[in-house]
Formats: sequence, C-alpha cells, structure tokens
Amino acid sequence: MKCDFTDAFLHSYLDGELSAFRTVEFERHMLHCAECGAELVAQDFLRGRLQVAELYEAAPASLRRKIGAQLQPVASTTAISKFDFWHCLAAAVALLLVALVAWRISPEFRSDDYQAEVAAEIVDAHMHSLQPGHITGIASHDEHAVKQWFDGKVKFALPIRDFAKDGFALQGGRIDIIEGRPVAALVYARRGNLINAFIWSTPEPDASPHVGSRRGYQWIEWRTGKLDFCAVSDADPADLEQLRQLIAG
Repeated sequence: MKCDFTDAFLHSYLDGELSAFRTVEFERHMLHCAECGAELVAQDFLRGRLQVAELYEAAPASLRRKIGAQLQPVASTTAISKFDFWHCLAAAVALLLVALVAWRISPEFRSDDYQAEVAAEIVDAHMHSLQPGHITGIASHDEHAVKQWFDGKVKFALPIRDFAKDGFALQGGRIDIIEGRPVAALVYARRGNLINAFIWSTPEPDASPHVGSRRGYQWIEWRTGKLDFCAVSDADPADLEQLRQLIAG
C-alpha cells in the first residue's frame, strides 16, 4: 500500500510549498519511511533529468557560431558518462537529505512556536466552522451514522463516540483542510459552547497534552495511537481537558 505521506506532501515538499511545521513533520517521517525517502530521490532525479533533457528547439547555426566565437574552448579533462553522473548525483542527494533531516529535527529547532503553528491554523478553522452552515458535514448524534459518513473520506480509523451522559453531546462531523491535508473534525456541544476535536494521522510517537490560546479560543493538543488530536473552543479549559480524557479513555 502506498504511503499516505507520499501523495499528501512529497511534491509540495520538492517545490518548497510546505509550511515550516509540515516540512519538519515530513522530514521526520522520512527517517522511518524508506518508501518516501526513495520516492523523493527518484522524483528529484527525474526533475534533474528533465531540466537537462533536450526538450527544446535547436538554435540557428548562425547564432551558435556567434556565441561560440565569444567563448574560449574548454577541453574536457574528465570523461564521465551521463549514467554515472546521475547515479552519483542521486547518491549525493540521498546523503544530503539525511544530513538535512538530522539538522532540522534537532531539539534546538523544536520550540513552542513550532508546536503552536498548526494549532493556530486549527483555531482559524474552528472560527470559520462557527459561521452558519459550516459546522458539520453530517449533523447527527448517532456514532454509527457519523462513522459511516467518514468512511472513505479519511484513511485512518476515527474514535467516534457520543459523550452526552458526561455533558459532551456529539453533534456530527466534517472534513477540514489543514495545511493542504484532509483532517477530520468531530463536533461536541458543552454548556452552550461548541468544541471541535480535530484528528489526523501522524507517524510521531505518543505525546503529553500541550495547551495554548489564540484570539480568545483555547486549544489542547495531544498524540496517541498514531493519531494527533487538537480540541478547540471558547469553553472553559477544564472542559477541554475533560473531553481529552474521555476521548483518550
């Protein structure tokens, strides 16, 4: 089965279109995914071949003579076949990638700003969802109906449960796009407040809760079982922690 990260991030990574957060996440992932590492080298190799391929119209002979007359003849001192050249280049790219990833994931690079970057975008998504007609893709209190709606829309198993007896009533769910990647959002109601619980797959190990706030909204993020969670609301932070415990339980 093809790795999800290959389709989601590889080409954007090559084109320098990923954010700092997503770039580091993809580079960390490649340390443990031989498929993505090999595909990155192959794509970079192909891009180099296309750049030097003779996919252009030849210049007129007169223009070539004019330019050639202004250049000093350069004798080639080393004979290297095109195959050997690109073989060496691919190996160099692979070594450079390993060195780059090792530098980017150093403890000094990871900071509170790094951890909060994706949460900031999620808070913005939460605010957008509060506009009329945006809160759910499916509005239902039924766990099975919500699960069925998500089937085929995300490539990971969602822990969908209704916690109405604990004061967190399931309202439904939807798909959001966070940093160019589909993310599931489960919606709960708590004392008149709506809570979005965003969930996406991750290769990262489990991590303790990390909390923060942005524009008057509180968020709490944690990782468990190869899933990343971030609950957002203007509810009391204690409510977010209680929901986290219910989801993790």
